[in-house]
Amino acid sequence: MRLPRDVSGDDLAKALGDLGYRITRQSGSHLRLTTLERGEHHVTIPRHAALRVGTLSGLLGDVAQHFALSREELTEQLFGR
Repeated sequence: MRLPRDVSGDDLAKALGDLGYRITRQSGSHLRLTTLERGEHHVTIPRHAALRVGTLSGLLGDVAQHFALSREELTEQLFGR
Protein backbone atom coordinates (compact mmCIF):
# COMPACT_ATOMS: atom_id res chain seq x y z
CA MET A 1 0.00 0.00 0.00
CA ARG A 2 1.25 3.44 -0.91
CA LEU A 3 1.67 5.95 1.89
CA PRO A 4 -0.96 8.70 1.86
CA ARG A 5 0.36 12.11 0.84
CA ASP A 6 -2.08 14.31 2.74
CA VAL A 7 -1.68 13.22 6.38
CA SER A 8 -1.18 16.02 8.89
CA GLY A 9 0.56 15.58 12.21
CA ASP A 10 -2.78 15.92 14.00
CA ASP A 11 -4.36 13.28 11.72
CA LEU A 12 -1.53 10.85 12.50
CA ALA A 13 -1.82 11.51 16.25
CA LYS A 14 -5.55 10.78 16.08
CA ALA A 15 -4.98 7.57 14.06
CA LEU A 16 -2.34 6.38 16.53
CA GLY A 17 -4.88 6.89 19.31
CA ASP A 18 -6.52 3.67 18.07
CA LEU A 19 -3.31 1.85 19.03
CA GLY A 20 -3.33 3.27 22.55
CA TYR A 21 -1.12 6.32 21.99
CA ARG A 22 -1.99 9.41 24.01
CA ILE A 23 -0.52 12.90 23.83
CA THR A 24 1.74 13.27 26.84
CA ARG A 25 3.17 16.69 26.04
CA GLN A 26 3.58 19.36 23.40
CA SER A 27 6.72 21.35 22.83
CA GLY A 28 6.33 24.09 20.25
CA SER A 29 5.01 22.51 17.08
CA HIS A 30 5.74 18.89 18.09
CA LEU A 31 3.55 16.37 19.91
CA ARG A 32 4.95 13.61 22.09
CA LEU A 33 2.75 10.50 22.12
CA THR A 34 3.15 7.58 24.49
CA THR A 35 1.62 4.13 24.61
CA LEU A 36 1.86 1.48 27.29
CA GLU A 37 0.63 -1.30 24.98
CA ARG A 38 3.33 -3.99 24.67
CA GLY A 39 5.62 -1.91 26.85
CA GLU A 40 6.21 1.82 26.98
CA HIS A 41 6.90 3.52 23.64
CA HIS A 42 7.20 7.18 22.64
CA VAL A 43 7.02 8.94 19.28
CA THR A 44 7.39 12.63 18.47
CA ILE A 45 5.23 13.98 15.66
CA PRO A 46 5.57 17.41 14.04
CA ARG A 47 2.23 19.26 13.82
CA HIS A 48 2.66 20.16 10.15
CA ALA A 49 -0.26 20.58 7.73
CA ALA A 50 1.05 17.68 5.62
CA LEU A 51 3.86 15.42 6.80
CA ARG A 52 6.64 14.70 4.34
CA VAL A 53 6.57 11.16 3.02
CA GLY A 54 9.96 10.33 4.55
CA THR A 55 8.89 11.63 7.95
CA LEU A 56 5.64 9.66 7.83
CA SER A 57 7.50 6.55 6.69
CA GLY A 58 9.99 6.81 9.54
CA LEU A 59 7.30 7.32 12.17
CA LEU A 60 5.22 4.42 10.87
CA GLY A 61 8.31 2.20 10.73
CA ASP A 62 9.09 2.98 14.36
CA VAL A 63 5.53 2.26 15.50
CA ALA A 64 5.33 -0.89 13.35
CA GLN A 65 8.54 -2.21 14.90
CA HIS A 66 7.17 -1.65 18.40
CA PHE A 67 3.99 -3.61 17.58
CA ALA A 68 5.86 -6.31 15.60
CA LEU A 69 4.01 -5.47 12.37
CA SER A 70 5.24 -4.65 8.90
CA ARG A 71 4.91 -1.01 7.86
CA GLU A 72 2.40 -2.08 5.19
CA GLU A 73 0.20 -3.86 7.77
CA LEU A 74 0.27 -0.82 10.04
CA THR A 75 -0.51 1.56 7.16
CA GLU A 76 -3.49 -0.58 6.14
CA GLN A 77 -4.72 -0.71 9.74
CA LEU A 78 -4.42 3.06 10.27
CA PHE A 79 -5.47 4.45 6.89
CA GLY A 80 -7.11 1.49 5.13
CA ARG A 81 -7.81 3.30 1.88
